[in-house]
Amino acid sequence: LDLKDDMVIIYNRVPKTASTSFTNIAYDLCGKNHFHVLHINTTKNNPVMSLQDQVRFVRNVTSWREMKPGFYHGHVAYLDFSKYSVMGKPMYINVVRDPIERLVSYYYFLRFGDDYRPGLRRRKQGDKKTFDECVSSGGSDCAPEKLWLQIPFFCGHHSECWNVGSRWALEQAKYNLVNEYLLVGVTEELEDFIMILEAALPRFFKGATELYKTGKKSHLRKTTEKKPPTKETITKLQQSNIWKIENEFYEFALEQFQFVRAHAVREKDGELHVLAQSFFYEKIYPKVN
Repeated sequence: LDLKDDMVIIYNRVPKTASTSFTNIAYDLCGKNHFHVLHINTTKNNPVMSLQDQVRFVRNVTSWREMKPGFYHGHVAYLDFSKYSVMGKPMYINVVRDPIERLVSYYYFLRFGDDYRPGLRRRKQGDKKTFDECVSSGGSDCAPEKLWLQIPFFCGHHSECWNVGSRWALEQAKYNLVNEYLLVGVTEELEDFIMILEAALPRFFKGATELYKTGKKSHLRKTTEKKPPTKETITKLQQSNIWKIENEFYEFALEQFQFVRAHAVREKDGELHVLAQSFFYEKIYPKVN
């Protein structure tokens, strides 16, 4: 395998961040761009793997040659491959979303599903209570603790990552985002995320931006019956320490993404354009005749 074809990308998707919209693009492109897409299906959607499963998964991803180049996606917490004494770490990518918007979307998704699999019966189907009513009555499905998800997904498989409100988990999540992820986008600017990925990794994502633009309606899942929360509801959630920490992580991710974007694309006539290569080599010695 040449280096490009040895590549593995892991997209450890956070629920309700437009992850299905993005993975559908990967499925649409895999035949044309000659790579494999694999869904990591964990029992009961548990994002934490047992130690033995971690070892199995790491071995699979690194040594399953028939599945390279590969794009793995699933609701799994970050795994540090360097701990397992294997050759060749995969590249991580992800997308994050405003924490309250993500929770509202998840709340209604559990009750009404979305337009992607409309016939599927959802866990809380039949519960007609709005998100506002849930917050004002102190319901468990909209409790601030339910905001704690993006940080542990980036923090990983340490027990402290799953301690709700942990500052250590926040710092570890930030560290991993900066050091272990090639690119982390935001749901609110998904098209820009796709455009930068296509520019950086055309082996996988050549044609992705065009596909997203033309197929916006077909790609985006819409959670049905979703009612935006009132200012009072938002203010109430924002008083919680958990929201403050999750939001700090989101703002950190957003700032990093905007920094990457500012150095990767330029806006011209209302359109974004990827910047051409801006470095070259010179003064190469010794001279070859």
